[in-house]
Amino acid sequence: MEHAPILVHRISATGGRRVVIRIRGVDTVLGVAFSDADLIEFLRRIEIPDPDGLVFGDSEVIAWQGGRPHQYE
Repeated sequence: MEHAPILVHRISATGGRRVVIRIRGVDTVLGVAFSDADLIEFLRRIEIPDPDGLVFGDSEVIAWQGGRPHQYE
C-alpha cells in the first residue's frame, strides 16, 4: 500500500484534526475529530470493522500527519 487510506491531518489552529478516507482514489472528509472517540465514531459510521482496534493498534491503515498520534490540541 503506497499511502494509508485513512489520513488524520495536522491539528488545526482552532483545534481538532480533519479526518479523510480515500476509497477508489476519491478522498472523502469524514469530519473533524477532537478526540480518539470522535475518530472511532467516524470509522464506526462508515462500518469499518473494529474501529477501536484500528485507532489504538499499530496500524498502517491510519496515517497521522504532523504532531503526535492521538493529540488533538
